[in-house]
Amino acid sequence: MTAADAVRLTAAYDVALLDLDGVVYLGAKSLPGVPIAVAGLGKMRLSYVTNNATRTPAEVWQQLAAMGLPGSAANVVTSCQAAAEVLRGLVDPGSAVLVVGAPALFEAVAAAGFTCVSTLAESPAAVVQGLSFALTYADLTEAALAIRTGLPWVATNTDATLPTSRGLQPGNGAIVSALTTATGRTPVAAGKPQPALFETAARAIGAQRPLVVGDRLDTDIAGAHHARMDSLLVLSGVSSAADALTTAPSLRPNYVARDVGGLADEHPDVGGAGLERECRGWRASSSSGGLTLDGDGDAIDALRALMAVPIVASQIRPGGPAALRALQELGIPTGGDTV
Repeated sequence: MTAADAVRLTAAYDVALLDLDGVVYLGAKSLPGVPIAVAGLGKMRLSYVTNNATRTPAEVWQQLAAMGLPGSAANVVTSCQAAAEVLRGLVDPGSAVLVVGAPALFEAVAAAGFTCVSTLAESPAAVVQGLSFALTYADLTEAALAIRTGLPWVATNTDATLPTSRGLQPGNGAIVSALTTATGRTPVAAGKPQPALFETAARAIGAQRPLVVGDRLDTDIAGAHHARMDSLLVLSGVSSAADALTTAPSLRPNYVARDVGGLADEHPDVGGAGLERECRGWRASSSSGGLTLDGDGDAIDALRALMAVPIVASQIRPGGPAALRALQELGIPTGGDTV
């Protein structure tokens, strides 16, 4: 985060590109307060953006609508649609494309004007591949044979795992790895952290100044950087406050909040310069003794000050009892004695 005037995100950005799992919901349940939070964003529009390539926008929207969220299926953009957009830049319109994936991927590729085929014998001009729960060895064989001929290969995403109620299951990245082992090639990826998904979503809704909202530094926030879009990290999902401080300063989000309700908040000025930054009663400073936090106030403001210091820190030295409490609330490891 860089020093700037206080910002109300709903006034500074016209569209929020919302990640889903960890931002809007966890599994089948919406996160507390999300419907109320997103209903009070004024003129800011919403686009729901997901790497999941197993469901169509209509299927995703059915879940969101049941949670009371605003919009329609037109507000949902998946990595299937992004992959179809990537294909547009690689092969001629109307070309045959070998599709390996769920019905949602076939639907997106066909909607983009391509002819979906399933075998190399049908003379495809490219291969597009996404996660399918009905994947067979025959599917992998056709994909591998086609990829080995040198055809363009697009993957919806390269997520190694898929979070489920049972735990982490193999994601599309695991299938990509199998095909890479068999062919010696790597695909063009459409999903996060590559920029295509966010770029596709922004174009679809006509965003002039979009803001990416996500819970993962390695996909959502990294993808925003790749797409040259500003970002808000919410701490309701995977990445933690401690993770943010061990991320390279150039790859940190522009804003941080506890949850998606932070979209409606005014994000305060982070003052100071160099290795000393201040935010609403907190001062973060770096010296030979490491990074120290002093002051009092809201723990999120303390995090804003810490994130603005351009160094990587795995432990923070608390400058007093209030700083220690804030760091404990944020789950940030402390180092050294309290000053």
